[in-house]
Amino acid sequence: MTTTSPDAPNGTPMATGSGGLVIEDLGVTLTGRPVDVVDDIDLVLRPGEVVGLVGESGSGKTTVGTSLLGYSRAGALISSGRVLLEDRDVLTLPWKEVRKLRGEEIAYVPQDPASALNPSIRIGKQLVELQELRGIGTAESRLEGARAGLAEVGLPNDDEFLKRYAHQLSGGQVQRVALAMAFLPKPKVLVLDEPTTGLDVTTQKMVLDTMAELCRTYRVSALYVTHDLAVVANIADRVAVMYAGQIAELGPKDTIFANPAHPYTRALLDSIPHLSQARALSGIPGRTPAPGARPDGCRFNDRCAFVVDRCRQEVPALRTVAPDHEVRCIRVEEIGTWDINRGTVPDADPDKARDVIMSVEGLDVFYGRKRVVHGVSFDLAKGEVVALVGESGSGKTTISRSVGGLHKEWTGTIRFEGRELAKSARSRSVEDRRRIQYIFQNPYLSLNPRLTIEQIIKRPMELFGIAKGKQATDRVVELMEHVALGSGMLHYQASRLSGGERQRVAIARALAAEPDVMICDEITSALDVSVQGSIVALLEGLRQQRGISMLFVTHNLALVRSIAARVEILQAGHVVESGSVVTVMDTPREDYTRTLLSNSPRID
Repeated sequence: MTTTSPDAPNGTPMATGSGGLVIEDLGVTLTGRPVDVVDDIDLVLRPGEVVGLVGESGSGKTTVGTSLLGYSRAGALISSGRVLLEDRDVLTLPWKEVRKLRGEEIAYVPQDPASALNPSIRIGKQLVELQELRGIGTAESRLEGARAGLAEVGLPNDDEFLKRYAHQLSGGQVQRVALAMAFLPKPKVLVLDEPTTGLDVTTQKMVLDTMAELCRTYRVSALYVTHDLAVVANIADRVAVMYAGQIAELGPKDTIFANPAHPYTRALLDSIPHLSQARALSGIPGRTPAPGARPDGCRFNDRCAFVVDRCRQEVPALRTVAPDHEVRCIRVEEIGTWDINRGTVPDADPDKARDVIMSVEGLDVFYGRKRVVHGVSFDLAKGEVVALVGESGSGKTTISRSVGGLHKEWTGTIRFEGRELAKSARSRSVEDRRRIQYIFQNPYLSLNPRLTIEQIIKRPMELFGIAKGKQATDRVVELMEHVALGSGMLHYQASRLSGGERQRVAIARALAAEPDVMICDEITSALDVSVQGSIVALLEGLRQQRGISMLFVTHNLALVRSIAARVEILQAGHVVESGSVVTVMDTPREDYTRTLLSNSPRID
C-alpha cells in the first residue's frame, strides 16, 4: 500500500510498508455534536525523524498525539481519517490489537512522567514487569534488560538505583526512566507530550539529547508535542504549527524558523526571548477559539495583524509554497518576509545609578538541620528587576520564599529601606507585608477556587484597609483592565480561566496591595510562549509606570535577557556569578554559567 503525502519530499509517494507512520485527513469531533476538535490533519512521520507539533494551549496538539494510539479523551471521538502504521490502519484495528500495539509499536511519554510510574513499586521491578508484560526476553535476561535500558538513557543501573522508588528521583531522572520504559519494547513510533515542561535547562537538554539520539539510533518516528518553539528549534527535523484544530504551517525546521510564512507562526516567534539580545516581547491579542466558537474563514482572522475581508470569507487550504513547505494562508505571498531581529531593544544599562530598596546579606537557609543556601548576598534597587537563575535544587525558590517571609528557617540579614525584616511574614508589620507581594508559580493552586475573580482581587484591599465597597469594586475593574482581562470576567470563578488568565489574576491581586516589591516565582514556566510574552510585557509596563522592583525567579536565561537588569547565578545554594545581565551573559566568567548558557534552547 502507498499513500501520496504532501510531507513526502517533492510530493513523492511514501510506502507505508517502509516504516514510519502516515496520518490522513484525521478528524476528531465532540461526542453527539458535529463540532470539530481537530480536522484536516495530514502528516507523515518518517523513520528516525523528530517532528515537532507546536501551538498554544487549545490548538489540538495533544488530541492529535493521542489519536496516533487510537485514543480520544472523554467527550470526543475520532470521526474521520486514517492512521497508517506500515500496512495497518490503527483506527480500524480490533480493540485487542490496539491495546497490544500501544506501548509495543507506538509508545507514549506523558507530560507528567510520574503518572507513568507506579509510586509503590521500585524502579527496577517496574522495568522487569514491563518486559514480562510485553513478552520481552526471559526471566533471567529481564534484569539485564532493565540495566541496559537505564544505561541507554544515561542513568545509573546499579542495585541501589534499581531499588529506588519514583519519589526518590529528580524530575529529570523520572523523565528518563519514562523514556527507558518507552524504548524497551523497541517501538516504531514515539509520541512525546510536553515531556520537559518545568525542567531546568540542563536537565531538559539531557532528556532531549537522549530522546533524539535513541530515535535516530533505532529509526523511531517521533512526534514531539510542545508549546516551546525554542526547544523544537533544537531537536526537530520538521515542524507542524497547529492553530484552532488545524495545521497552519508545516515544513523543515530551518525553513520554519528562518522564513516563517503564516502570520500565526510569526506571532509565536515574536513572543520568544533571545539569549543574544534583549527584546520587547509581545503576546498575541485574544485567545485560541474553542471548538464550536471558531470564526468563519481563516480561523486566525480575529487575531491576525494581516487580516483583510477575504480572510473572513474564504476558508484557506494547506498549500505548498516551497519544496516540503506548506501554509494555510491566502495572503502568504503578500505579507512580506519576517525578520528574526524584529523587536530587539537595547540591553539594560549596567552603569545606571541604583537606589537600593532591599538588601540580602549572608543569607543561610535551612530545612531542619540541613543548610541548603550558603552565605548569599545581593541587593535590589527601586524600579529594577533582579533575576535568580539556576538548575532545580539550586536554591532559587528557597531564597525568594525567605525574602517573602514564607520560610523562616534562615540566618543572615534582609533589609527593606534600611530596616531589618523579621524572618516570618506573620512577624512583619502590616505595612511591610503590603509592600512586599509574592506571586506563586502555579496559578491553579494559588487562587481560591470558591471565590470569584472580584473577591480574589478585592481581598488584599480589604485586608490592608486600602479600599472597600464600590470603591474597591471600581479598583478591581481598573486592575483587571490593567492586566488585560475584561470586566466581563468579574464574576467568574478561577476554574473558568486559562492558565495565562489565572496568572494575570494573581498579578492583579498582588497589585491590589499597591506593593513596592514583587517576588515572581517561575510565574511563566508552564505558560504558552504567547502568554509568557504578554505577561513579560505587562510586568515591564508596571516596572516603568509604577517603579515597582521585582525579584524574578526563573530557569529561562533568554527570558532574563529581556526582563532583568541584574542576575544572580545559583548552584547548589551558592551564588557563583552575579552582575549586570549584559555582562554575565555576554562575558561569563564561570564554567557553570557557560554551561547554563550553552544548554539553553535558542532560536537566534
